[in-house]
Amino acid sequence: MALTGKKPWYIEYLTIFIGTGLMALGISSCFDAAGLVTGGFSGISILVKAASGNLYGWEVPLWLTNMTLNIPMFLLAIRMKGMTFAKKALIGDGSLTLWLAVLPGWALSEDLLLSAVYGGCLMGVGIGMVFLGGGTTGGTDMLSALIQKYLKHYSIAQIMQFVDGTIVLVGAFVFGMERALYAIIAVFLVTKVSDGLIEGLKFSKSVYIITERPDEISRMIMNDLDRGVTGISAKGMYSGQEKLMLYCVLGKKQLIALKEKVDEIDPSAFVIVGDVREVHGEGFIER
Repeated sequence: MALTGKKPWYIEYLTIFIGTGLMALGISSCFDAAGLVTGGFSGISILVKAASGNLYGWEVPLWLTNMTLNIPMFLLAIRMKGMTFAKKALIGDGSLTLWLAVLPGWALSEDLLLSAVYGGCLMGVGIGMVFLGGGTTGGTDMLSALIQKYLKHYSIAQIMQFVDGTIVLVGAFVFGMERALYAIIAVFLVTKVSDGLIEGLKFSKSVYIITERPDEISRMIMNDLDRGVTGISAKGMYSGQEKLMLYCVLGKKQLIALKEKVDEIDPSAFVIVGDVREVHGEGFIER
């Protein structure tokens, strides 16, 4: 039976549900508890909660503000990306709203730095899982997904970083500059963690080898390291000589062994190493 690479629908929705739970935990138990406005509709919800408490003595719940703000975003999403996209966004926002309503408002830490770190990691993993499930939770992540349709050279997380940064500035006037600086740390962590989860966490190394002994080195790579290798025809522009340049991708732990063995076979070889974010195929991430 051929593998299509398509996740079952229930796995996607389960991923979204778990991701929104982590997001809600970061929002209620880290950011709201510490007064950190990290952007997004959740950040606006924290601002509304604080302002309503100071002005009227009654705090507007986070879930209520989040749900209210997302209504026009859903209408815009249906118009721009269709009902399929909006359906998953509705499920994501509904899950986040539910989690915000049922989770207790206890603080994970009284320390501002730890609150920023815990919250940033929880939010980053949560947002990454939601995106991997093919959905959004509304708010600025839905707005960023819509903007990314026209700015494809930016990732969704990068667009979110810009939009959320604007909301953080507003939070600085409400909770003070010190908390705003901690919020910036949290926003940075959210972006890095979610980007890493979306782009892939299994990092590898790509290696180009320019050598006078390509046959011996390629056999060593295939036999000793159990990795494939590709020969690329190349020409040294200074010497004018035709050469066979080797290219392979391997795990980080194998890199040291590769360089040591190449030095043994051909001490004059050039070894060029680069980072690879994600590799799909046999021996790496199976399809």
